[in-house]
Amino acid sequence: MNTTHDLPASHAALFQSALAAHRRGRLDEAKTGYLQVLQADGAQADALHMLGVAHLQKAELAEAEARIRQALALEERAAFLANLGNVLKHRGQPDEAEAAFRRALALDPEDAAAHNNFGIFLKDNRRPDEAEAAYRRALALRPDYAEALNNLGNLLRKSGRLDEAEAAYRRALQLRPDYAEAHNNLGILLKSSWRMREAGASQGRATPSTPGHARALNDLGNRHQKNRRSIEAEAAYREALEAWPEYAEAHNNLGVLLKSEGRSPEAEAVYRRALSLRPDYAEAHSNLGNLLQLARRLPEAEAAYRQALALKPDYAEACNNLGLLLQSSGRLPEAEDVFRRAVELRPAYPDAHHNLGNLLKDSGRPLDAEAAYRRALALKPDYAEAHNNLGILLKRDGRLAEAEATYRHALAFQPERAEIHNNLGIMLKTNQRLAEAEAAHRRALELNPGYVEARLSLCLLLLSTQRYTEAWPLYESRYAPERKTVAVPFPSLPWPQWQGESLAGKSLLIWPEQGFGDYIQFVRYAPLLKARGVSRLTLLCRAPLVPLLETVEGVDAVVTDEDSLAAHDCWCFVMSLPLHFSVTADTIGEAPLPYVRVLPERVARWRERLPAAGRKIGLVWKGSPGHGNDGNRSLPGLASLAPLWSVPGLSFVSLQKGQGEEEAAQPPAGQPLAALGGLMEDFADTAAIVSQLDLVICVDTAVAHLAGALGKPCWVLLPVIDTDWRWGLEGNDSAWYPSLRLFRQAEGEEWHRTIDEVAAALGEWSARPPAKRPPRKARALRPSTKKINHQKRD
Repeated sequence: MNTTHDLPASHAALFQSALAAHRRGRLDEAKTGYLQVLQADGAQADALHMLGVAHLQKAELAEAEARIRQALALEERAAFLANLGNVLKHRGQPDEAEAAFRRALALDPEDAAAHNNFGIFLKDNRRPDEAEAAYRRALALRPDYAEALNNLGNLLRKSGRLDEAEAAYRRALQLRPDYAEAHNNLGILLKSSWRMREAGASQGRATPSTPGHARALNDLGNRHQKNRRSIEAEAAYREALEAWPEYAEAHNNLGVLLKSEGRSPEAEAVYRRALSLRPDYAEAHSNLGNLLQLARRLPEAEAAYRQALALKPDYAEACNNLGLLLQSSGRLPEAEDVFRRAVELRPAYPDAHHNLGNLLKDSGRPLDAEAAYRRALALKPDYAEAHNNLGILLKRDGRLAEAEATYRHALAFQPERAEIHNNLGIMLKTNQRLAEAEAAHRRALELNPGYVEARLSLCLLLLSTQRYTEAWPLYESRYAPERKTVAVPFPSLPWPQWQGESLAGKSLLIWPEQGFGDYIQFVRYAPLLKARGVSRLTLLCRAPLVPLLETVEGVDAVVTDEDSLAAHDCWCFVMSLPLHFSVTADTIGEAPLPYVRVLPERVARWRERLPAAGRKIGLVWKGSPGHGNDGNRSLPGLASLAPLWSVPGLSFVSLQKGQGEEEAAQPPAGQPLAALGGLMEDFADTAAIVSQLDLVICVDTAVAHLAGALGKPCWVLLPVIDTDWRWGLEGNDSAWYPSLRLFRQAEGEEWHRTIDEVAAALGEWSARPPAKRPPRKARALRPSTKKINHQKRD
């Protein structure tokens, strides 16, 4: 093996020049010098070793390992093994790295630098006691070893032993007054003890154009960024990178700043630069994942998070971020596992507890969600977003006083947060405090005029109080693309959306939205559209509505397949029709009633299945479980209606379809119930049955709209929480359907009191003789020329 002393003087000088460039942080210049030495003599172990070290500092790990192993093949030296350990550590091979460090120490137990390097390895692998022992062994061998004192100070500071840490830093600075990194670290310690003047003085002593100076500038940038001084922060980071271009941490921190300012392409570039310098930089992988997730580049983001976790399996932040990605992708079980891993790794991590709470809330597990939110708030009492989401949960559960207190706590911490004002308004509306609710919604819109959810919330309050003139334009917000949840998808059609212009001689397509009941309610405007001169009126709807909607006057075609639609001049959402007819509380009645009819052959088919004796009462006690308010609007079960059974002279018919059919098939002992819901194929069947009943009693479902559209008597049970806007907030009648009677659940009460009221009213109703009416025949339909397409879209 040759040493640099064996080189000609010119080549030895070249090696020393490369070494000097290396010490000044000019790594590319140093690498060039080492390669020139090796061109003269490829067996120069020192040059091979230092070239490997330069590759290591540039995060070129494969090249670093290869060069250092070449040096070791020439001579097994402790320093070479120690740096091989550093390379293997960064390559994610801790066992091999530890073996290299221990071999270095076995070769030269008196090598203080090897003990120091081993201490760094042990500290990075969360073995602080062993790391401290290694640093102290290095210092026992070399008491003037400033780097080991600095490293020991860092370890002691992170362990909370601040006095000992300060002593270590000050001893390092006695030995090396120009030691910028020790000045910087001492400044960090002093700042944590609120000794700000001393901290500033210490960090100001870092020598320019050194890695230590770059670290001081990086820390300065972090402080500026924390204090929202983004211009100063960016300047500090860029100055740090001028002093040390290979400083991966400064690239990463600059990326965080650029992302926060919406400069995503620049942020991505600096994150990738950080990773080119340090491929094992888990934090930069995670931050890149955050950026990619924001750009909806989800596969790339997931790969970045998983790489971060492969490098750092105990990285709680990466677990949390991956959980958010999985949740947004609908992979809820995986997301829950990852969130739980995050809080297992770091039990005092409020964001992970909060995000777990959001997932559990959206998964229908309110008790678990509440526990997660409360854990987040115990850790971080000023966590406004967690207060806000806990408020949403409590409001859903009907715990309105608790929800209000929680929202107001959130506003105490973030008074300018429009979302919280809006949610408070929703809760106040549920609590019938309408003036306060309206003020909260309008405050949200003052803070954020473009906030779609607040526009829609204000709209629903206005609709509930029949202030339709202001409400209908706001109701168009329901399909705004900015909404968090797309409740009303906007169709991709080649024809314009109708904006209220003249329809004379034009064809119009009515587009479906929301539920069956919504379509039934607003199809009443079809005859009025014809009166405005529409040449061809087409209804697109789901198959169960087709035969019913065919009976509406003015409708030319009813179709179900949106992929094979004929050309139209324009289209309109069905629930935008009241806007274009400028409907007010006084003009609701201008649309004709009844506006749907029954089919004679369906009436005959169902007549035989109806009970022969007594007055016939149709029942619906549950809605669709997919409805957002179904937990409040549906009854617990058929047994809830037991008080009705005591009213004599009645026969009951179940119109329950889907949820509740099994209960209908097994009615209470001694209480006959004709279970017809499961046999109904479509709403024309339901209409044929309802037309032959004396009364329908139902919760807020499409059956209520159908009965109202037929002009049949119907009693509707309305929940106190989130009562649908069309029923208003008080009174027992409906402006939309004169044949309906409304029974409102009392605040804070279960359904039993409301059902007792229904039973009492039913007793009074049954005691009166039926109204004398001429028998009503089902109207025969004229032959239809409508083109009906019953295909479903795949």
